[in-house]
Amino acid sequence: MATVLYITANPNDHEKSYSMAVGNEFVQTYRAANPYDEIIHLDLFKIKVPQLDGDIFSSWDKLAAGASYDQLTDTEKAKLTRMSELVDQFIAADKYVFVTPIWNYSYPPVVKAYLDSICIAGKTFKYLPDIGRVGLLNGKKTVHIQASGSVLSPGSEFAELEMGHRHLKAIMEFVGISDITGIFVEGMAAAPSEAQSIKEKAIQQAQEAALRF
Repeated sequence: MATVLYITANPNDHEKSYSMAVGNEFVQTYRAANPYDEIIHLDLFKIKVPQLDGDIFSSWDKLAAGASYDQLTDTEKAKLTRMSELVDQFIAADKYVFVTPIWNYSYPPVVKAYLDSICIAGKTFKYLPDIGRVGLLNGKKTVHIQASGSVLSPGSEFAELEMGHRHLKAIMEFVGISDITGIFVEGMAAAPSEAQSIKEKAIQQAQEAALRF
């Protein structure tokens, strides 16, 4: 039995959001094909995701200087504990599905905060002498379902402006995950009359990807 983290970052549900609609079809198809796998839904707009801030850096500095966990402030403990919970959950999973919209050429800020929480030295990556950074999550898989009103996917005219999928791919590779599939629901604002067919095509791609996942 595999564990799948279904990580969404959209304030709208599958009835209002293109990315969530495609993500929902992906999950339904995957669940039907893999009934014994566990799928854990993380709605990043509803769960507590700490940001890298002064409290986090202060707690790391204190621990690096030899302080014990008990010597941290209550706020530092709470944020550090939550970050540890998120990274441990991420490590324990086998597969990851990210569902995000494009906002201003990238994904919602909470996605960056979540990725910061799982990029922890000694847990998801490490540094080795003469080699440098080595990812520790080899053998895992990621699917990223991304929706945008304009066409920004790799190979498109404005692909260099897209910062969501490219950043997620870089972070996944950073922690050792090289099996990354992108499903792009895009161009609905540029061609409103084709929005429904764009959505249907993306759903078909998602269903096919779910069967391979």
